[in-house]
Amino acid sequence: MVDYQAMVPMLQALSTTATVPVVRVPWLEPGILMKTLDAGAYGVICPMVNTREDAQKLVAWTHYAPRGTRSFGPVRALLYGGADYAQHANDTIVTFAMIETAQALDNLDDILSVEGLDAIYIGPSDLSLALGCTPTFDDVDPPVAQAIDHILARAKAHGVVAAIHNGSPEAALARIAKGFQFVTVSSDARLMAAGAQQVVAKMRDRPTPGSAQGY
Repeated sequence: MVDYQAMVPMLQALSTTATVPVVRVPWLEPGILMKTLDAGAYGVICPMVNTREDAQKLVAWTHYAPRGTRSFGPVRALLYGGADYAQHANDTIVTFAMIETAQALDNLDDILSVEGLDAIYIGPSDLSLALGCTPTFDDVDPPVAQAIDHILARAKAHGVVAAIHNGSPEAALARIAKGFQFVTVSSDARLMAAGAQQVVAKMRDRPTPGSAQGY
């Protein structure tokens, strides 16, 4: 829902804070991955990483030679990282491969064994659909819960950071307790909708005008 033109001002705003900018790109495609990093992102979460070859492409397109094939054009990233950005970017950029399909689940160990892949990121809703279950973030069906536990265990075995999206703080905290090292909670649209619902609910529960006690 957010394109490149909208992303850049967001990164500009984040640069005034201590927040590390991480962007979920729309696809496994070199152009948008490189543009996102050049704009100042310090991490990318990439969907549709379903095979070892996909993971190798993700690593290559997000790292400079000799580790990869990322082109050099970090106009905004130079403001973040300084004139020597190219010398340390390979060691500071974080790459997340999304695991959200049955194919990715089948190829999990092959994906996790790719050198230079820092983390995997589980999309519970898409993974649920891929496994023939109801799409949801937190109260997932048993087959999805088993798949999530399996992904977490294999990530730990490979020394890869395990990340997952959550619909609530309670679910996120529970997953941290299970061993997830990176969690995201809800979304901007859902948080705004929840805030509006709280306001409406409180207003509907207000005393009727006839029972008001004045100021």
